[in-house]
Amino acid sequence: MSDQYPVSMAGSGPPETSLDPEPDQADEALVEALARPVEDQREAVSTVVARWPFHLEAWARLGDLGRDPVEAYAAYRVGYHRGLDRLRQSGWRGSGYVRWTEVSNRGFLRALAGLAKVAGEIGEREEHERCDLFLRQLDPDWPPVDLT
Repeated sequence: MSDQYPVSMAGSGPPETSLDPEPDQADEALVEALARPVEDQREAVSTVVARWPFHLEAWARLGDLGRDPVEAYAAYRVGYHRGLDRLRQSGWRGSGYVRWTEVSNRGFLRALAGLAKVAGEIGEREEHERCDLFLRQLDPDWPPVDLT
């Protein structure tokens, strides 16, 4: 296995995958967007997503700022699917841990948690249950105390 893919194959359990960190400039732009007055945050975060469309934390935060459950659902779903793409690029093969304790995984996990929550709110019970189970399979310690 190449060092390019940060997948741990420790003999004590399933492999663990860590996503590559987001670009510093993108993280800084997201922090600035979230520091704006509440009424300006959604547009500012949307600008970050438009510039860095694979920034998973930005998609999750855009979901948090959705004007209604359907808009939130759409943003969380994009973050979730982009996250799956990035996980696969990082060597994940559909099983193993993706833990919250790894800071670079948080955008993906936050998008998946948001998708689970909003799916339940809009009556997508099966998706809510599937996403909730997936979170616990990816990180058996889910939910983290520092989710906010």
